[in-house]
Amino acid sequence: MPSKTLPIPKIHPDEQEQTEEGPLYRVIIHNDEVTPMDFVIHILIAVFLLPTANAANVMLTAHINGNAYVQTLPKPEAQRRINKAHFAARLASYPLEFSMEPE
Repeated sequence: MPSKTLPIPKIHPDEQEQTEEGPLYRVIIHNDEVTPMDFVIHILIAVFLLPTANAANVMLTAHINGNAYVQTLPKPEAQRRINKAHFAARLASYPLEFSMEPE
């Protein structure tokens, strides 16, 4: 019985930058001189679900360069996680800041 080959769907550039949940956004962490490094790592692990080694690397990159890329997410999810991180930081009285930009 001959096997059928399925056609490979063509991906248009507009479709690559959008998911069912909306367009993709890059989450950026910004360095500050107040928030402890261990708290930053905790937020990156707990809120953004980064592995420990990646979280430490992101934290150090932000510390050295002033900001660092965290991850790319659909816009609603990026905003939800940023809000959750800001809430946790304010609850602990830290000025930790995240932002997002279109992919």
